[in-house]
Amino acid sequence: MGVDARYAGISRVVGIRGGFFTLLVLCAFLRPGGLAALDTTTITVGGVPLVVEVADDVMERSQGLMYRESLPHDRGMLFVFPDEAVRAFWMKTTRIPLSIAFADAEGVIIAIMDMFPDDGRARYRSPSPAKYALEVNRGWFAERGVTVGSTIDIN
Repeated sequence: MGVDARYAGISRVVGIRGGFFTLLVLCAFLRPGGLAALDTTTITVGGVPLVVEVADDVMERSQGLMYRESLPHDRGMLFVFPDEAVRAFWMKTTRIPLSIAFADAEGVIIAIMDMFPDDGRARYRSPSPAKYALEVNRGWFAERGVTVGSTIDIN
């Protein structure tokens, strides 16, 4: 079935505009921080202050640090979940070597793992239920003496 010649031009313009709009939306999501920069706050991790971006909704947690080229040495991303559960993270489209700490509802760190940029096949799972996950540059925890049993103070 062909397109009526009267509508061919309109169809092409709508297609171009629709494609351009889709491209704009994709670019907004793919740039660091997504559509809008995430809220930041200062927390302490094992007594060490750290400025973090807070990912506390599904979209923010899903994007995380994907597509970023770097993370300042004194920054991190805190993932806040509505409940405690075993958590799994991956590094698909994440280019920054990271370390992750999983913490329970009281903020006690239950695991620390080094993560490596990859194609998303590797999974980094908390060994027990966690309410929080904190991503920082790889080695940040070790350099500051933060270990399993240290606490993350969010208030």
